[in-house]
Amino acid sequence: MPGPKGNAVIGQSGGPTAVINRSFIGAIMEARKHEEIVEFYGARHGVQGMLRNEYVPLFEQPNFVLSQISQTPAAALGSIRHKPTKEECNQIFDNFKKMNVRYFFYIGGNDSSETAYLINSFAAQEGYDLRVVHIPKTIDNDLLVTDHCPGFGSAARYVAAVFIGDNEDNRALKGVKINVVMGRNAGFLTASSLLAKQYPKDGPHLVYMPEMSFDLDQFLKDVDRTFKEHGRALVAVSEGINRQGIYNLKNGEKPEYISKWLNSFVNLNLPKKYLPKEASKVVEVDSHGNVSLSGTGMMGDILSIIVKSSLNISRVRADTLGYPQRSFPLSVSELDAQEAYRVGVDAVIAAVQDNFDEGSLAIKRVDEEGVYQIETFVTPLQSVQKQTKSFPKEWITDDGRIDERKFREYVNPLVGDLPITGRFVKAIF
Repeated sequence: MPGPKGNAVIGQSGGPTAVINRSFIGAIMEARKHEEIVEFYGARHGVQGMLRNEYVPLFEQPNFVLSQISQTPAAALGSIRHKPTKEECNQIFDNFKKMNVRYFFYIGGNDSSETAYLINSFAAQEGYDLRVVHIPKTIDNDLLVTDHCPGFGSAARYVAAVFIGDNEDNRALKGVKINVVMGRNAGFLTASSLLAKQYPKDGPHLVYMPEMSFDLDQFLKDVDRTFKEHGRALVAVSEGINRQGIYNLKNGEKPEYISKWLNSFVNLNLPKKYLPKEASKVVEVDSHGNVSLSGTGMMGDILSIIVKSSLNISRVRADTLGYPQRSFPLSVSELDAQEAYRVGVDAVIAAVQDNFDEGSLAIKRVDEEGVYQIETFVTPLQSVQKQTKSFPKEWITDDGRIDERKFREYVNPLVGDLPITGRFVKAIF
């Protein structure tokens, strides 16, 4: 038999993306087609809205408003980073019961899937007939099971475009340029900077991801060698770089993130105004235990100071790409937008099917004769929550470089066509 008749709630959680609202609107438009869903409510700021009964009536929204919202970046309902306690879950279910909520959709990353799992577990304990679906979203592209995550393609397109521009800038006015890219545990977004390389000498010349070992002395040698070879150096650095590299860790060890090893720079006698005595004092941690790594430009500033002082290079600059990576409206990948909408639609279709309980929508790539295609499927929430995936080890060469051919085959369809740069014929420079 089909799903129970009742109301539905949807929320958005975690870092916004340029296409998260496509999933949101896709779910609304599909829900209108199913009589099992009587009313559809949007929770303001995720679980916070569920706790406070702050909702937007979604079926009452005019189509032109929904169309505009679908093309609006970031989270239209408002987002949140909060792991609900058992007491808060109890309060949410009291509210759900009063509202006859039978369908719950939560759009977000692995932390959001954990929240969805907690709520579903509590529903099962209470014997409450609730169908819970996690709708994937994250620019880090680090969700398990799924081939890729809606939101990543557009963010990767932004990063690639920034590096295309920076590469031309770096060619015109030579020096060392360091860009810090988002990616707490996975290097997919940082690796996307390689899409800027259109000619043999183009940057980024050096790319550092969390999966790779990061040694400061070796970093300086790499920059020095590159600068001497090209007269310039464009560098991509993940915000989550560490000194060991996750593929070099022993069992039980954890990567030592930049937020921790910044403290070791005190021994370099840098000006005190550039570095707090304890970097941990300026590091934010949310209720899921995630460290905020892009809140300041500290990493880029410190790396540029070290390069400038150690290598005697006069022109050294650094930028932290920061939040614009997530929600820049002009970087939306058409394919990414289409897939984001589709997972919203398919989440509702799955929820109203016979014998459905819970799950997370996932994407499977089914290329046929070189033509990119996907299918969606439902994977248990337990297979997605808490853990994340890393940049594939087989895409990293023995000498610690990214296998560009393999990565481009994977990422090119998700990003789409990029601006083409030009070069003079028979130029001497």
